Amino acid sequence: MARAVNKNDMSFLDHLEDLRWHIIRSLIAVVLAGLIAFLFKGFIFDVILFGPKNANFPTYHILCKLSQFFNLDQSFCFDELPFKIQSRKVATQFSAHMWTSFTAGFIVAFPYVIYQVWSFIAPGLYKKERSYGRWFIFVTSLLFITGVLFGYYIISPLSIRFLGSYQVSTVVNNEFDLESYIGLVKTSVLASGLMFELPIIIYFLAKFGLVTPDFLKQNRKYAFVLILILSAIITPPDIASQFIVSIPVVILYELSILITKIIHKKQLKKQIHDR
Repeated sequence: MARAVNKNDMSFLDHLEDLRWHIIRSLIAVVLAGLIAFLFKGFIFDVILFGPKNANFPTYHILCKLSQFFNLDQSFCFDELPFKIQSRKVATQFSAHMWTSFTAGFIVAFPYVIYQVWSFIAPGLYKKERSYGRWFIFVTSLLFITGVLFGYYIISPLSIRFLGSYQVSTVVNNEFDLESYIGLVKTSVLASGLMFELPIIIYFLAKFGLVTPDFLKQNRKYAFVLILILSAIITPPDIASQFIVSIPVVILYELSILITKIIHKKQLKKQIHDR
């Protein structure tokens, strides 16, 4: 009977082979989830992707009620967005269907992908650190899905409402290409999902001693400026939209400072104990 291979005794090439299989398993999960999404074309496109195009989308309804309550700008109260979506190339619709399904597959399979990432790095950690595997997978997946929902329900509709109704002249009609519209939604969703992983990134940087709580505090003002610039890039150029997007990112940054404080205290205690 073959003896199980101890990952700590594996050579560099063995680690590469192990990594290859983790990547293959992740890709299989993404492709399978993508195939399921491919079969539910009507739901993926008519309900999800084209949802922010409709005036009855929840975000518009809530913002309309809030603007009426506070007697603010009524631009979110409308019956229809003045733009059309069109396909001007032969293979555009099939290509959009295929790549959108793959993106949906990645989002759905993300927890399993993170599980594969953890399975690869876990053997190099201490036994106590390996016991945090479930929490790592859960928190990382939760942050990503939260970011995806934030991108879909906040960033996408704000961008679509602004850009879809913006005109330099009444002579020019807004007729967007299908790929352009889908690209806007996908970029908003994925960028937001990855942006919400900031606490996880800071956690590992702090573990390796690359980031300290003092460093994050001292550079807080620069970080806030960077957050505002990032918000301006991924949202329409109006103050309200940028402010809405900036709030959760600022909260995540402050959470990251708290995480580094906890890690820093544990590292100091360990150093004192080792002495």
